[in-house]
Amino acid sequence: MRRLRGGAVTAAVVMVAVAGCKAEHGKGASGPERTGGGGAALAAAESLPAKGRAPRTGYSRDRFGSAWADTDSNSCDTRDDILKRDLKDVKFTGGTCKVTYGLLEPDPYSGKDITYRRGRSQVDIDHVVALSDAWQKGAKYWDPSKRIALANDPLNLLAVDASTNRGKGDGDTATWVPPNQAYRCTYVAAQVAVKKKYGLWVTAAEKAAMKKILTTCPNQNLPTGGNTTKAPDRFRAR
Repeated sequence: MRRLRGGAVTAAVVMVAVAGCKAEHGKGASGPERTGGGGAALAAAESLPAKGRAPRTGYSRDRFGSAWADTDSNSCDTRDDILKRDLKDVKFTGGTCKVTYGLLEPDPYSGKDITYRRGRSQVDIDHVVALSDAWQKGAKYWDPSKRIALANDPLNLLAVDASTNRGKGDGDTATWVPPNQAYRCTYVAAQVAVKKKYGLWVTAAEKAAMKKILTTCPNQNLPTGGNTTKAPDRFRAR
């Protein structure tokens, strides 16, 4: 995967996949800042606690606050922050927040080049760890501010092809990985990083699937950074 550009803010991330998983992830609004050492992703996956999935009972998107809340207080909503970070040749309207055009070259999930135009549905902002999946693996027990933080954390967000993403649903690594095989190591490493950062657990099948993929790229780094795990007090969730 080629370098994804964007972001008008300071932090930068490089997620480098090796041993058959070659990818980079460019600058972030408040995104991941550095990576762990070689092999850190596999080691982190092995350290994740494994137990059964909790019931989905009680889940709703509202449990994670209003969509795309400006938790980093940069006066742009989270969706536009991620579009600015991940798209190339970005164009705005009414300032430098509202993204109206950009190029996703290539989309990490499908490998295709996608043109983003506001108001159309070619590009989604995916929660790498789906919110419903997080709910069933620990988030239902959190304080609302932590759920809001997860929903808006650049470490857990990625601009992707909408049609490919909608086939994912709330799947974890055991049930869905990107069709683009060259991105799978980077994708799984990102899921591991988010689950480790927020203290989420995994199922036994999910952990086995993570380890199976990451053993094909044993030097895969672990992305780090993003926002804090507590949203500012002004934000509310049910």
